Amino acid sequence: MLPLVGMSQNVWEKPETSQQETTKKKALFESKKAVDPKYLAGAVPVVDGKVTFTLDKDIPGKSAQEIYDIVLATLEKMTKEENQFKTSQVAVVNKQDHVIGARYKEWLVFQNTFLSLDRTIFNYTVIATCTDGHLNATISRISYAYEMDRGVNDGMETKAEEWITDEFALNKKKDNLSKYSGKFRRKTIDRKDNIFETLLEALK
Repeated sequence: MLPLVGMSQNVWEKPETSQQETTKKKALFESKKAVDPKYLAGAVPVVDGKVTFTLDKDIPGKSAQEIYDIVLATLEKMTKEENQFKTSQVAVVNKQDHVIGARYKEWLVFQNTFLSLDRTIFNYTVIATCTDGHLNATISRISYAYEMDRGVNDGMETKAEEWITDEFALNKKKDNLSKYSGKFRRKTIDRKDNIFETLLEALK
């Protein structure tokens, strides 16, 4: 056999078969479409027929009054955030039992680019119950008003129970988000995580 003059001997390799190429492409496609499990089955709890997210956390070393004061200040601060409507407010408090009820109307943004702003009005209620060394907070009464400015027949108003639960926001295999309602589920879970993290951070 004649030597391959002028060519490096260490760059030669066996060509991949079409089957190997197909397998690689399939693996790449599946990795791209994989969804974080935190958005999948069971991520949106339904309690007594209502979507209800719950934070139930021990807060060692703090009294009910201390927790109440911090949570009240944090929820009031949330009403002043840039994405909030003027109607967002701490609606009711029970100072004796250390319970706070706040209602929020805000913009929940799906995408914000130079060419496109995709967002929905997001309504929800936070109820916080403070006891010695403990906080229980819920997010419920969730609803959306999407693209209502585009005309009477083009907009959509809906409740979380009819839109972001496993039944409506996941595919049949429960391994991916639905094309349309899935983005509402994802962003709602992200916002829920952000609110609960903000409360816990304030209580440190």
